[in-house]
Amino acid sequence: MSDKPQDHLPEQEGPKKVSLADAIKQKLAQKKADQAAQKANPKHGGPGNQTARSQMTKKVNNQRRRTGGS
Repeated sequence: MSDKPQDHLPEQEGPKKVSLADAIKQKLAQKKADQAAQKANPKHGGPGNQTARSQMTKKVNNQRRRTGGS
């Protein structure tokens, strides 16, 4: 029986099972790498490039007053 070649080795079983802690560590490392890349090249930023407005200069939404909503 030991003369037969093994067709099914445990290392070759499709995708590798990853523990939850390892998956979280990988995701966090990917997020940090993305943030570092964004800081290095700010022209290609996403929605985080908007400038914040102060509460004093913000345009007030008075739609309820205009439409008579209660």
